[in-house]
Amino acid sequence: MTRPPLEVADIIREAGQSFIENNRGWLTWLHLKVLRAIEHCRTAALGGHLDRCSQCGHRAISYNSCRNRHCPKCQTNARNKWLAARSAELLPVRYFHVVFTLPHELAALALQNKRVVYDLLFRASAETLIEVAADPKHLGARIGFMSVLHTWGQNLLHHPHVHCVIPAGGLASDRSAWIPSTSKFFLPVKVLSRVFRGKFDAGLKRAFRRGRLSFHGSLSSLAEPKNFQRLRRQLFRHDWVVYAKRPFGGPEHVLHYLARYTHRVAISNHRLVSFENGRVTFRWKDYAHGGKTREMTLSADEFLRRFMLHVLPRRFVRIRHFGFLTNRHRSAAIALCRQLMGEAPKAQPEPSPSAPAPASTWRCPRCAGTMIIIRRLSPEQIRRRCAEGEVFIDSS
Repeated sequence: MTRPPLEVADIIREAGQSFIENNRGWLTWLHLKVLRAIEHCRTAALGGHLDRCSQCGHRAISYNSCRNRHCPKCQTNARNKWLAARSAELLPVRYFHVVFTLPHELAALALQNKRVVYDLLFRASAETLIEVAADPKHLGARIGFMSVLHTWGQNLLHHPHVHCVIPAGGLASDRSAWIPSTSKFFLPVKVLSRVFRGKFDAGLKRAFRRGRLSFHGSLSSLAEPKNFQRLRRQLFRHDWVVYAKRPFGGPEHVLHYLARYTHRVAISNHRLVSFENGRVTFRWKDYAHGGKTREMTLSADEFLRRFMLHVLPRRFVRIRHFGFLTNRHRSAAIALCRQLMGEAPKAQPEPSPSAPAPASTWRCPRCAGTMIIIRRLSPEQIRRRCAEGEVFIDSS
């Protein structure tokens, strides 16, 4: 993919300081850390490294990445490494994709209580899938799946939802057999919606009673039990959105599919169209009108405000595994599933006798060979080399 002509970093460099000054009332140190990381990503401020091609010997110097999980430029390499690790865990079955979405009445509360509400979204959706799948009326099996949190819509507004990617079937309760689901149907979404709503409401009620929720500004009245109870009653006036997408293929398709959902940020650089006269234009899909691609123009201040809505709490895990795919039991459960399906176990790669030199994150521009890092360079060394006329590479 070619490098986009405009990046979020460009907008931050030009309008970031003004945005910070205009929004000091709600910006936290974590927001500032994200802004600075994206601004300095792959610039001299972070230093760099001297690389050598393992095939043709070509040498080049490139800047370091910030590795912040909210940076649009740093997610491709992280995603590729994660997907490579997951490739050995895929089962030879079709996969389903189920999406759980919070109603808009909870959007403001979620923004003020991200860690509590997002964690509850994970747990309520996971418990719903596990409970309904275990019911003999539906599947009657113990399932395993991966969940990924997204907090944005295409227009960058707050829209918390969880994507669940689920093998089409599960283990029998006594672990003696693999129980497959039908090829076109997994679990009834109306049942999932009602159970999900009930579990989330119960969890929200517990969090309120234990004093784990904060209410500020326009939400301060919700600190009163009767007002909070009124909000909870509103949540039961309509069905919650649970969407089951069409099943997709087996292991050969899953990694490509997952790449669209894991390690994403609120907006990619490739969606940016222009930044002129303090206004940002970007492309978005209008799903309310058949997914038609449109363009939206916002002030730089509003664009950055929306981007900052999606900064996650420190150390918050946004990709989680549940059921028989939990970290503790995953390896043994996958081996058992393959055995029950009659699939031969995958061979494990032989460990390397010695640790290889660290690979860089880009390919040689001459022969496409692997670039190997042979020397680290500090910001001061970068500046000194620049002053001497050396050329640096942005390896994005």
